[in-house]
Amino acid sequence: MLLEGKVAVVTGSGRGVGRGIALALAREGAKVVINDVGCEVDGRGSAQDPAAQVVKEIEALGSQAAPNYDSVASFSGAENIIKTAVEKFGRIDILVNNAGIVRDRSIAKMSEEDFDAVLAVHLKGTFNCGRHAIPLMREQGYGRIINITSSAGLRGNFGQSNYGAAKAGIMGLTLVWAIELGKYGITVNAMAPAGLTRMVGTIPGMEGKEPPPEMNPELNGPMVAFLGSEKAAHVNGQIFGRRGFGYTIFQQPRPIAMMYKPGGLSASEIAANFDGVFLEHLQTIGIPQLRKEEPKK
Repeated sequence: MLLEGKVAVVTGSGRGVGRGIALALAREGAKVVINDVGCEVDGRGSAQDPAAQVVKEIEALGSQAAPNYDSVASFSGAENIIKTAVEKFGRIDILVNNAGIVRDRSIAKMSEEDFDAVLAVHLKGTFNCGRHAIPLMREQGYGRIINITSSAGLRGNFGQSNYGAAKAGIMGLTLVWAIELGKYGITVNAMAPAGLTRMVGTIPGMEGKEPPPEMNPELNGPMVAFLGSEKAAHVNGQIFGRRGFGYTIFQQPRPIAMMYKPGGLSASEIAANFDGVFLEHLQTIGIPQLRKEEPKK
């Protein structure tokens, strides 16, 4: 097993993509902290205890797990999440920053609180957990961090200014951390998962859809398990995705064409030459499988 003897923390792992990742890590031998506050997809309250249920599922696989109920949006709460791994299992080798909520609105209808709440969980939560795990990983000379991003941040999606901004920010964190931490034996990568979950079901056009087999959220787990292993020591600062039964890799934004004139170009010169230089390179916006005329909100 790829992760025998390793200890992992997976935030937001009581359901959906996070649960699938936690189960995949456990199947490869990892001991896993299941962090989930048990809230609804918008971050508001719930009486359920999904973390405890996933712990039971992992124990049924023959591995070990422990629940944690702290919020990643709290700096001290994130510290408690990492402490749970150390107190229960003695160390922290793998951190998967998956916790998230959605508050989808078109920009004209999005409140400040909707924007702040989503960034607090996704982007600040990723920072919070990383900030507490990284010193321990540096001390032991080994660590694997997998940040969960999204095509909504990498490509854009209707009604998700808050979510898309947070997920794009997570890509930026991933690239910076990869540069800073590689020399300490710590790799930092990101993955944009796929799967029909409670959260995806809120996206316009996806409501009430019956998930086909290729949209099973558990299919994201094996790639994360690999990235969390010693076998992936040479993989750092990369952005992966999943499409159907396959995995993809995203290319970081880079210049692909250039309009140039010694001394610089005027606006009228740019207008005269823009299409000849750039038109064929203009990218299509939006997530491919969701791209269509969006309903008015």
